[in-house]
Amino acid sequence: MGTQRYELFVDYVDVLLFFILFILLFSSFSLPLHIFILTMRVLIVNTSERTGGAAVAAGRLMEALNNHGVKAKMLVRDKQSDHLTVAALPNQNCMQLRFLWERFFIWMRLHFNREHLFEVDSANCGADITTMHEFQEADVIHLHWVNQGMLSLRGIRKILDSGKPVVWTMHDIWPATAICHLTLDCRQFETQCAHCRLLPGGGSDKDYASQVWRRKQKMLENRQITFVACSQWLAGEAQKSALLAGQQVKSIPNPIDTHIYAPKNQQQAREAVGLPLEGRVILFASQRVTNRNKGMDYLVEACRLLAEQHPEQKDNITVAILGGHAEEIEGLLPFRTCPLGYVNDEQRIVNIYNAADVFVLPSLSENLPNTIMEAMACGVPSVGFRVGGIPEEIDHQKNGYVADYCNSEDLARGIWWTLFEADREVVHHACLHKVAHNYSQQSVANRYLEVYENLHRHYYL
Repeated sequence: MGTQRYELFVDYVDVLLFFILFILLFSSFSLPLHIFILTMRVLIVNTSERTGGAAVAAGRLMEALNNHGVKAKMLVRDKQSDHLTVAALPNQNCMQLRFLWERFFIWMRLHFNREHLFEVDSANCGADITTMHEFQEADVIHLHWVNQGMLSLRGIRKILDSGKPVVWTMHDIWPATAICHLTLDCRQFETQCAHCRLLPGGGSDKDYASQVWRRKQKMLENRQITFVACSQWLAGEAQKSALLAGQQVKSIPNPIDTHIYAPKNQQQAREAVGLPLEGRVILFASQRVTNRNKGMDYLVEACRLLAEQHPEQKDNITVAILGGHAEEIEGLLPFRTCPLGYVNDEQRIVNIYNAADVFVLPSLSENLPNTIMEAMACGVPSVGFRVGGIPEEIDHQKNGYVADYCNSEDLARGIWWTLFEADREVVHHACLHKVAHNYSQQSVANRYLEVYENLHRHYYL
């Protein structure tokens, strides 16, 4: 009897396998998405593993993909951990030479003026990653921020010629322009980059920007990349670029781990990071707080206005500054100031967010700031200017305040509203709701999986 049951079971299995095979053969010859995901390998390419917003976003995406069944690895120039899922380019000395040579070449183009030295990238130097094991085993190549000697335009062209599908997440506008990362009020990229404002004398018809533009055109000629902007605003800008005409441009935000960035007891958080237990805390954060693009001048002016308009609150407000060169700002603010310096420890960063009552980022240009997302994940409302992707993150007077662009008075109004007028409990929950529904690992990973699946169908079937 046992033998008969076993044989019957085997017959059922054979029929089931035949049925599955029949479906696979006659449904557009494609594997179901969940089967493809279990075998898919994605190589995420970024200059740094941890330094900078793009590195943080790329690392979080790798983690999100791995948590959803994808075998994702990261390839970087600067490896800063011992994680097995992160690989470094070989021959680090050579990589440093490439970086220095590219900077020197750009410095020459700037007539040895350092003012815009790190606002420009030409990608004339970089590694050939197509010979690496990590590249060869990958099904999808996912580029992120690859400047400063990581990849050259020639190297990117070799990647495209390999036949592997390529996704390129845009953390700024550089992939859609010639040499700049911030266009500000320049619209040359809509036709052809030339007369570049960053070059000596404002450039010319045949300046260095126009030369790099033509090299980028040649790189993309008869080749396809799926560009993914982190914000709807940047996607709109990229779609206007003549360089990307005919290329696919999508918008998917960066993910955040809501198990790490989550609400904590404010008093305990303040005690842990050494901030005053009483009063209201304004938080500002940037990798380098003296970076003009981050708008510290506007925060200083907004605080001056607040102190002038509400002198009774002067001793009740503390400004915490997270980032490099924070001590240089200490004497400029009318309120008690706590420079926290540059912090690498993620748990300490989470405590700093939870210690704050409001996060302020008055940037002059932004894509989709990780810092606003991190603050909101901790239930802390944000205030920022109406620029770039900031209005996509902040729902005005719901989970924060969107101030008129470069308007210190409105910035001050936003800070005051958030600190003293808004229903703190309602705003807190609005922050958490926004993050859970838009920036969670699951939400973002699923959107990228759709992109990968579509590429898989196009390239391999």
